[in-house]
Amino acid sequence: MNSQEKKNKPLILGVSGASGLIYAVRTVKFLLEADYTIDLVASKAAYMVWQAEDNIKMPPDPDEQEFFWRDRAGVEQLGKLRCHRWSDVGATIASGSFRTLGMIVIPCSMSTVAKIAGGLSSDLLERAADVQIKEGRPLILVPRETPLSVIHLRNLTTLAEAGVGIVPAIPAWYHKPQTIDDLVDFVVARSLDRLSIDCVPLNRWQGH
Repeated sequence: MNSQEKKNKPLILGVSGASGLIYAVRTVKFLLEADYTIDLVASKAAYMVWQAEDNIKMPPDPDEQEFFWRDRAGVEQLGKLRCHRWSDVGATIASGSFRTLGMIVIPCSMSTVAKIAGGLSSDLLERAADVQIKEGRPLILVPRETPLSVIHLRNLTTLAEAGVGIVPAIPAWYHKPQTIDDLVDFVVARSLDRLSIDCVPLNRWQGH
């Protein structure tokens, strides 16, 4: 698959109700700036987290939500972004016949981890993730929780054994971060690495 074919095939972006929605915003920013196609679905809990963390109401209407995400990411026209209602289990991304590059859930709550690990599909985000596993496509989860209980660890292990990529939201410091965005972007870059997508400017480790 060449670079253009890769950009035309959609990447599913799941946004769960974990703290740290800035991770999702920065992911949207870099993917759109690199002209990727995104199918985005935010869980019901994500709406509440936006309200709690930033006192911002995310609109439920998909068209209005596209403008919302583009505005937050600061990218008006580049790339393609389709937003889906969390309850729309009949959407394209709910079917394995809809071909994708895979899916990344960033940030990923422990509730979402547990439901995916248990094979539950109570909303569109969980169904889309389940589809990636059954179709053998890449699924990357970026859990943001601390500390982790033994239940969390067992669920993550179950998913890792099923081939799911687990990329905890843990930044590094060797790239000499100066801002919060620098710390966030490290996690975004390492998450997209698992999908062989390199669109985040990052001072990668060059050795001593």
